Amino acid sequence: MIRVAFASDDRRSVNLHFGAAEQFVLYDVAPGVAELVGIGRFVKARMKGVNAERDREDTPSPELEERMTEDKVVDKIEFLRSCAGVYAAKIGVSSIKRLMQAHIQPIIVPKGFAIEELLNEVSLALTSGGLAWVERAARTPERRDLPIPPHSASVGSPERYYLIKSIDEIA
Repeated sequence: MIRVAFASDDRRSVNLHFGAAEQFVLYDVAPGVAELVGIGRFVKARMKGVNAERDREDTPSPELEERMTEDKVVDKIEFLRSCAGVYAAKIGVSSIKRLMQAHIQPIIVPKGFAIEELLNEVSLALTSGGLAWVERAARTPERRDLPIPPHSASVGSPERYYLIKSIDEIA
């Protein structure tokens, strides 16, 4: 079993930039099954550099801007410390470096990519290989024992996906 995170505000698709993500959903993935185990919510981060220029139409109100911080990556990485990988629609170079230093694999996918499809891919890789980062994570048992992050929001009723665990199931 490995834990994987997704930058998502709808719990169905990867649709957020890592640095600006206000929410991450965490799943424990084993061959054939994934269970939602945590949701991390964060204050919207103020974008810097080139990204700030791109998002000019998303200018916050002065009151909200006061509460926004420039660097929430530290808090996000701490929240994700039990994860083997994190999927996001975009991840800046600095964040990629910081995730790699924390031994968390950053994975960039097209905005709107379905979380269930990615969970299936991870499930299949746990049994059949094909994703080097999943194979590495499966051989690293110390992450498996890490608790769900303490500042995780309540999940409510369990959310579980039944996934592909064999190439033979793909028809």
